[in-house]
Amino acid sequence: MSMLSNLDLIRRVPLFALLTPEQAALLSDAVEKRRFKRGELIVEKGKKSNSLFIILAGRARVVITDRKGREVILASLQPGDYIGEMSLIDNDPHSASVETEVQTDVLVLGRAEFTRCLAENASMSYSVMKGLVQRLRKADEKIGSLALLGVYGRVADVLMGRAVPDGEKRMLIREKISRQDIAKMVGASREMVSRVMRDFEDHGFIETREGGAVVITERRSVPR
Repeated sequence: MSMLSNLDLIRRVPLFALLTPEQAALLSDAVEKRRFKRGELIVEKGKKSNSLFIILAGRARVVITDRKGREVILASLQPGDYIGEMSLIDNDPHSASVETEVQTDVLVLGRAEFTRCLAENASMSYSVMKGLVQRLRKADEKIGSLALLGVYGRVADVLMGRAVPDGEKRMLIREKISRQDIAKMVGASREMVSRVMRDFEDHGFIETREGGAVVITERRSVPR
């Protein structure tokens, strides 16, 4: 991360793709780079950070915890995703925490600079609005999944959401995903998720490779 200038990093961020060269240069003076260790909180539910965080490298998860300490994973974030825009827009505390899954590098943009960018660039405002709409759609899909699908269907949805094409009839989840994390995503116990995964493997729907990668071999036949 230290080898690249702020301007170079900004040009790699989809959110800033439509900034003019002058706007990008001004923004490069306003952002700072930060590195979070694995398991660190980027933002914390109920608090304000007054900043926008754009993931450059690494991976993070959006989580909430109930009064009994049970954790639910709402979403996974990848490079290019950004964090904190809702709190900046409505000035309320963060509605969820974001925790790194691995070492994660981010660009940090303060409230004043974020507001100025939105005011001066309609394309960036549209990008932020589009991102909010996409998150709302995903939230609706998750609510519908929890309400209408059984555990088998919810686990299948998580697997398909993480998978990328790997040949004509197969999908591949390259990075290992733990049974516990899947359980937190689908609202079930780890034991239940392990049973579902075993059933998927026994029926040939999935294959777990050495190192944790998962091959989905029968996309249309996974039980719902």
